[in-house]
Parts: sequence; C-alpha cells; structure tokens
Amino acid sequence: MPEISEPQPEGEQPRSIRLTDPRALRAYAHPLRMTLVGLLRSSGPFTATRAAELTGESVASCSYHLRILAKYGLVEEAPGGRGREKPWRATARYTEWPEHSEDAAVAEAADALTMAVVERYFARVTQAMENRHRLPREWREAGEFGDSLLYLTPEELAGLGQRIGELLRPYEARASDPSLRPRGARPVSILRIAYLDQGIPDQDIPDQDIHDQDIPDHGITDSEEE
Repeated sequence: MPEISEPQPEGEQPRSIRLTDPRALRAYAHPLRMTLVGLLRSSGPFTATRAAELTGESVASCSYHLRILAKYGLVEEAPGGRGREKPWRATARYTEWPEHSEDAAVAEAADALTMAVVERYFARVTQAMENRHRLPREWREAGEFGDSLLYLTPEELAGLGQRIGELLRPYEARASDPSLRPRGARPVSILRIAYLDQGIPDQDIPDQDIHDQDIPDHGITDSEEE
C-alpha cells in the first residue's frame, strides 16, 4: 500500500500520498486516471456518472478506472450512494514518488510516471495559453510565464525548492475548504520544474583541464555576447 507522507489530525485529508510499488506507479501513469484524481482533489467527491460528465468518457470506463485507483490507495469510496452512484474521493491532496531508486523496477516505473506527468503539464499549459485571450485583463497580467537560468549546487537547488514550497503552503488549505478563499479567488496551477540543463555547455572546468585543451580564439571577450 502507498505511504501517507504527512499524517494529518483525525478527520482531515492527508497532504500527500507516496507511491513506491512499481504496479501503483504504472497504474497512476494512465492519463485518465491522473485526470480523475486531479478532479476529485479539486471538485470531489463525485460519482462515476459525474466523472463521465466531467471527462467525456463513459460511465463504465470511469467506474473501472476509479476502482483501479482505489486498489492502489489513491481514491476511496465516500459515504453515501450505491453501485455506480456511490461517490468517490481522493485520499490525499498530492501524490509523490521516488526521484531515485536502486530498484530497477521502481526506477523505471517512476521515470515513466514522471514522463506521463510532464506530458500532462505540457498539454494543460498549451490549453491555458490558447484560451488566455478570454481571461479578464487582471488575470492575464497576473499570470507568470518565463524561466530563469541559475548556477546552483545540488544542495542549493534542494533548498530553493523547499523555500518555494514553504511560500505556497499557507494557500493549500483553500483547495479543500472554500470558506478560506477570499473574494475573487480562483483555481491557479503553479508548476514547479527545476532541472540540470544539459543543453548548456558546462563552464565549470578545472584550470588544469583548460590548459590541456586546444581552444580556438574567436575574438570574443568576457563582456561580449554571440
């Protein structure tokens, strides 16, 4: 079974669930299943019938995939209803999985899930950009779209991610408790993606290695740019 990363007080939904079983990782990588879990977290609980309305899939398909998600602890039955009209709810607000594993099966399944999530992110961002012109001016101006290139150590990168997470934490409870949302608040997706950019030549070369190389002189000084 998956692990609850941060247990909450009784009656409150756990913040995060961690998948470590390769079967669970592969099961969650299905696009419709990720969509169902996301919808349950933002708009649940709901039935398979409502899931079909939200996704455009058949009730039978949604019911099947919800049962698979329940098998691996990502969703569970909510009180009330029966059969296909029984409601489902997410078991946690976020899903985590290993960034590294010595177990080859876990590493392969985790990488496949990461790629599936990246593809999902790209599709959602593309859709958001295509529909951006329909937003009120204040939302178009408030949105963020850009990138930064920083030279960091692994420890600094991890620390930066932790600080960003701490900035976002105070707003997380609003997702499950509408009473905490101020007037005018709307759902905003914030993507956190940071990676070692292997497409940029690494300039951090020891001096002795530089002297051993035959470096052509293109007449470019440190203050000039190509």
